[in-house]
Amino acid sequence: MNKITTILILLVTIVTISCNNSKDKVAQKDSKPEENITNKVLLSTEIVWKKLNPARGDQSPQAGTIWGDRKGEVPTGFLAKFVDGFSSPPHIHNVTYRAVVIKGSIHNDDPKAENMWMQPGSFWTQPKGEAHITSAKGTENIALVEIDNGPYLVKPVEEAFDSGERPVNIDITNIVWLDHHQSNWISSSSNAKISFLWDSKFEEHMRGIFIKLPGNFNGQIESNGSVLHSVLIKGELNYLMPRSKETKVLDAGSYFNSTDKAIHTLNNKNNQEVLLYIKTNGSIKVIGA
Repeated sequence: MNKITTILILLVTIVTISCNNSKDKVAQKDSKPEENITNKVLLSTEIVWKKLNPARGDQSPQAGTIWGDRKGEVPTGFLAKFVDGFSSPPHIHNVTYRAVVIKGSIHNDDPKAENMWMQPGSFWTQPKGEAHITSAKGTENIALVEIDNGPYLVKPVEEAFDSGERPVNIDITNIVWLDHHQSNWISSSSNAKISFLWDSKFEEHMRGIFIKLPGNFNGQIESNGSVLHSVLIKGELNYLMPRSKETKVLDAGSYFNSTDKAIHTLNNKNNQEVLLYIKTNGSIKVIGA
């Protein structure tokens, strides 16, 4: 065997080993998403309700924690439930919160402001330290409330202060929607729409968005962040659990999340649109099947 033949054999061997190693790496890469599945679902019927302000006794709204701990110092999302005709006394909070109406009609403003009833899908923010009241009317009144850090406390107006923040109230009819022509987060196959509600350079650069899925939507939401919280605001969705292949039926107030890159497989069997609120520190892609 001459030197040239020996060199050729060595080269073929090296290439073969390299290809096999590459295949192994690809196989490992392909299996990683399956190993790192973090998708979870919390149905609205599984939420545990407690008094939001125990000091008010039976007059207190109810609160159901979805993620985090409103009594702790961590980012938290919870549902607040108000009885028909509820109206709080003027008060302040020690932390700023964001909120979305899920059911009923809710008013949140300065104590002397005229009632402005926000319908499901409306979004508002309440700066810390600012005096305000919250009222509700309807057979069932529920809002999603989220804070960047806690604890979430109710305090008297005598402790009011100006944080420099200003409130935002956006009625559902004033939401600005973008389709696949205006945002690359939406695929043309999905017929979905997106609205960017808020963005923060703090808390891992979190952002809050609305996603509107059309009737009979069948597809996926792909997320690349390390955090994704999503609450169903309006409508009904089937959610396919990636491991068990079990289908969970989500209604308003239900929740799904992930803590790594994830694919959320969704199906809307109805003709009505579905509205999702999503909080994430990454980008998403809505893709139709």
